[in-house]
Amino acid sequence: MKTIGLLGGMSWESTTEYYKHINQMVNQRVGALASARCVVYSVNFEEIVQCQKEGRWDDAAAILGGAAQRIEKAGADCLLVCTNTMHKIAEQISAHITIPFLHIADAAAEKIQERKLRKVGLLGTKFTMEQDFFIEKMKNHGIEIIVPAEKERDIVHQVIFDELCKGIITNTSRQAYRNIMDELVKAGAEGIILGCTEITLLVSPEDATVPLFDTTRIHAEKAVDFALLLVENCEIYHQK
Repeated sequence: MKTIGLLGGMSWESTTEYYKHINQMVNQRVGALASARCVVYSVNFEEIVQCQKEGRWDDAAAILGGAAQRIEKAGADCLLVCTNTMHKIAEQISAHITIPFLHIADAAAEKIQERKLRKVGLLGTKFTMEQDFFIEKMKNHGIEIIVPAEKERDIVHQVIFDELCKGIITNTSRQAYRNIMDELVKAGAEGIILGCTEITLLVSPEDATVPLFDTTRIHAEKAVDFALLLVENCEIYHQK
């Protein structure tokens, strides 16, 4: 079994989901008392949030790149950045390491392609919904992305940072997300990407009328495939 490197803390709420999913999947596949070999490095999310708000992406890349190096030195065989938003600087982070970088958008695209879907909605932080780093990745896989209207994007973003990252789950916010997902379906979405690793804490497949693609679980599954040697030609996301 290979060792999975998790760069987390963004937020720690979703990082715990990664750890849980990975260990559950390994145990289900291997049996007995098997669990995953993991190296977990958790950053101070407040430092990263300030970098996001101030547009200091290079500073964030330096923090996360340094953390990635520590994960590799600790013995990890691959790296997962346990957040969608910070894949904006995926190239800069991966430039600090020599181990494979498992990209969350590539993993999600594979699952969408398995369902033969071409047009999907995207929920996430405003950075993920409004900037091109995630959307362009999907386009490269032949997948068209639609996002909520501006007012609805504000709601999705606010719930993530003010509630989900703090472990606050409310029925009011769940219903708001349901309504937003319904609007995406009306706009032609054949499925919906939960493109923030905290959203899985709030909604489940029963909350939507189309397939949901939970990037937290999908990313975790990709890591388990790699760790158990089920990925023969894993793409190494290094473009130095």
